Amino acid sequence: MSEVIEHDPLSTIENGKSHSSRSPMPQPTPMEADDSQIAATYTNFCRVTGTPEELIVDFGLNTQGAATPTQPIKLTQRTVMNYYTAKRLLGALQMSIVRHEQAFGVLETDVQKRVSGRPR
Repeated sequence: MSEVIEHDPLSTIENGKSHSSRSPMPQPTPMEADDSQIAATYTNFCRVTGTPEELIVDFGLNTQGAATPTQPIKLTQRTVMNYYTAKRLLGALQMSIVRHEQAFGVLETDVQKRVSGRPR
């Protein structure tokens, strides 16, 4: 006769072995990416706009040293994505920033604080 001990409504232990009626979590499938045609660009400026369906991110290079540019910033790249992809991108960027700050210290995005906080 087998002994059944209930410890979870969805699983049982029978003769020392656990049996679960829960479906196993599907493992993410690794995706391959072909980056043989990728073009690398540098950006220090971005503008985010959007529609109800898509997020539009424009990138450019601000070559002016002033805090307030006197000439328009030339935009060179545009990325359009749906909000699901944008949210995944947000998560990936957040995780990367957290790791960077843990290794190198907090990133101050306010230029005035960075300049005034410098040791002389």
